[in-house]
Amino acid sequence: MSLFGLHYRLERRAIGFVLAIIAVASIGGLVEIAPLFTIHQTVEDAPDMRLYTPLELAGRNIYIREGCYACHSQMIRTLRDEVDRYGPYSLAVESKYDHPMLWGSKRTGPDLARIGEKYSDEWHVKHLNNPRDVVPVSIMPAYGWLLKTELRTDDLSLHLRAQRTVGVPYTDDMIENAARDAYGQANPDSPQAESVSRRYGKETTLRAFDGRPTVLTEMDALVAYLQVLGRLTMAAQKPLADLGGRR
Repeated sequence: MSLFGLHYRLERRAIGFVLAIIAVASIGGLVEIAPLFTIHQTVEDAPDMRLYTPLELAGRNIYIREGCYACHSQMIRTLRDEVDRYGPYSLAVESKYDHPMLWGSKRTGPDLARIGEKYSDEWHVKHLNNPRDVVPVSIMPAYGWLLKTELRTDDLSLHLRAQRTVGVPYTDDMIENAARDAYGQANPDSPQAESVSRRYGKETTLRAFDGRPTVLTEMDALVAYLQVLGRLTMAAQKPLADLGGRR
């Protein structure tokens, strides 16, 4: 009996057809669900993993709002040409605190998984303000208004609280001081700057990302986010033997 003949016979028997659908769907479900039972053995440990600061999280929200993920992926595959171009391939643990994750596969522009500190803040500001100023052949739209738009900070505590709800370990102290920490990170000479390092670690970058320390803009936030991509943990830079999880 041909495959089509079997299908036609199943279509004439409703109960058999339903059972066949359930059987086929169960196979797909098993393939997707089974690995979850061993996830703790397959995902690397990253003791040095740090959280997004309020300013970086605000920049990530702007990145999503402006649709940057539609043209830029944040996932370097294990292929040799990708590793040679972009750097070490992406590890699952690097997206541990990304809600939602932004791995993607569409690359109208280059992958940004390791863009952090590859270019200067000034380069990013110029590029976002008018991409053609630094990349003449770029087809990326300009985002000049980011430099002119003051960053909203009164709701940053709510954003951190929402992230904690889905598992990101922000403390009450971090949530309460979110607005002050955002200002302090972009104004390293302010009284608030020292508290940012205390709450988020000495590796936290403190500087005026848009070049104007007295004004906190959406440009500050987006550049701060771009400069931390690939730098929340150095797990991808370490030999596999040094990682706690199994590969």
